[in-house]
Amino acid sequence: MNFKTGDKVVVIAGKDKGKEGKISHVLRRDNKVVVEGVNMVKRHTKGNGQTAGSITEKEAPVHASNVMIVDPKTGKGTRIGHTTDKKGNKVRVTKKSNESLS
Repeated sequence: MNFKTGDKVVVIAGKDKGKEGKISHVLRRDNKVVVEGVNMVKRHTKGNGQTAGSITEKEAPVHASNVMIVDPKTGKGTRIGHTTDKKGNKVRVTKKSNESLS
């Protein structure tokens, strides 16, 4: 999986298609990512003696195939490639503009 926490992505499929956000968490084992403000679900919590019950919203994971990295130059979704820099380190690059991602 080519995603890291902090990457800016756009959703390309599903109910939130077209929304952009930053990745807050990567679930490598499940091949899913959690994107801020995308795929919001409601969580009903039962009240107890001290607190009242409530409904909270939080982000649910999205499958990694349904998101694309946003190209820093064009601002559109792009695929990711890999190359090596001058020091010999492996670097992620965007396919559209050949910009390296830090």
